Parts: sequence; structure tokens; C-alpha cells
Amino acid sequence: LDLTLVSEQLFKVLKQLETLLSFPASHRMPNLLIVGDTNNGKTMLVKRFCGQHKPQDNPTGEAAVVPVLFLQAPPVPDEGRFYNAILERLFAPYNPGDRADRKQFQAIKLLREVGLKMLIIDEIHHILAGSIAKQKAFLNVIKYLGNELEVPIVGVGTRDAFRAIQTDPQLSNRFDHALLPRWANDDDFRRLLATFELVLPLRYPSVLIEASLADNTKAARLCNQRWPAVRDAVLRAHPWNCASAQAELAASAAPAGRRRSSPENSSG
Repeated sequence: LDLTLVSEQLFKVLKQLETLLSFPASHRMPNLLIVGDTNNGKTMLVKRFCGQHKPQDNPTGEAAVVPVLFLQAPPVPDEGRFYNAILERLFAPYNPGDRADRKQFQAIKLLREVGLKMLIIDEIHHILAGSIAKQKAFLNVIKYLGNELEVPIVGVGTRDAFRAIQTDPQLSNRFDHALLPRWANDDDFRRLLATFELVLPLRYPSVLIEASLADNTKAARLCNQRWPAVRDAVLRAHPWNCASAQAELAASAAPAGRRRSSPENSSG
């Protein structure tokens, strides 16, 4: 399901990414910060963008062409671990015990060789997991990469990403903001429901866009309460072709609240 076809805001952000990718190289490149709540489509959006700009073979060169590199920020702001992530995404051999400056030299050299045009950092709010000194040092790394490679940096994260970038006022001035709001009962949401109904192989129409399901009504709240249990039951009952066997935990191994009573205990 392509959410950019039903959400005007997601489509707008996708166009912003395309504009950044074609921006002429300069020492002060524009950057973008994509912010939204958890499970709101941020990572899906950037992965779709990466899918449109996949690495390509380069028969005349020594390295493949990688226009867009997508990676996740380390759990804590650590320069060495960040370069590790870059080198791993490029399938480059490296020594994890090397000093950060040696990894930096290797990473920048490889990023130039693959013709990088954009660096996307997911979960950028992880910067806040470190001390103020570590936050500033990590932001300096991001700024240095953007200046040295002359490529735009795209950060993706929750609303905490605003605070993470504000730690460095000079860097924050280079970031435009793209806010992905939570889904609301509007035209985008109704288009999403209609699209779900089109792609789900159901025998009868569900008429999901009716007000009784799209609005905050008693019927809609009841559906939300029942949905998790129904979803889990359907997934458990489906004959998945990737499963070779089905097993059930013994009563002693099951959670206390879900243990079955024995015939002796249930008779009284």
C-alpha cells in the first residue's frame, strides 16, 4: 500500500526529497528534518524514496553508484558507531577497533567513490540519549559530512528530533522542517480507508468510509477494542507456508493469566 497516493502531506514531503536530491552541490547544502509520531509513516516514506533511487552497478568504475544512503542513528550519539553503520551499509571491510578519525577517512573516501548525493539518518532523536557534550560532538560529525561531501542530510525522527537539532544553532538553521501530522478524520484518512478496502481480498464490501467507522463514534471505538484480538486470532489460525510445525506451550509454561484449568480443578 503506497500511502503517498492517499496523503497529500506525504506526497509533498516526497517531492521535497526529490528536489533536495537534484540540488546543485555547494558548501552549504540545504537539509531536511522529517518529524512525526511513532508509526506515522516516516520510515516507510524514506524507504520508498530510497527504493526509487537504488544503488546501481558501475561497470566502468571500481564501486557501485549509491545516490542515496539510508541508515539508522546509533542508540547513543557515538561518532565511531555512526561510521561503523556507514561502512556496514556500504559492505566495506573495517576494523571496529580503529580510531574514529581513521573510520571517518575511510567512510568519506568510500562515499565519494559511490557518488553519494543524499544521506538519510533515521531515528535521529537518538542524539538526545547522550550528554550535551556528546550531542554537540555528534552534530558536528553530521555537519562535517554535509560540508565535506556537499550533499544534503535528511534526518527522520519523532518530535524530539527538533530538540536534538536545536543543540547546534548553526546546524539547525540549515534544516527545513517537514511535519507529518497524525491521521485525522479528513479526506486523506477516508482515501486511506477506501484504499484498504480495495486491496483487502474480502468477499463483501466493508464500506469503511461510512461515517460510523471513520468518525469517533461508539461503533468505531468498539472496532478499535476488538481489532487486536481478532487480528491475532486470524494470524494464528492462518496456515502460513513458512511454518513447518505448530506447537502449544504446556500449562506450566504459559503466562499465569492464560493457563488452562485441569479437569480436576474445573469440576468444583
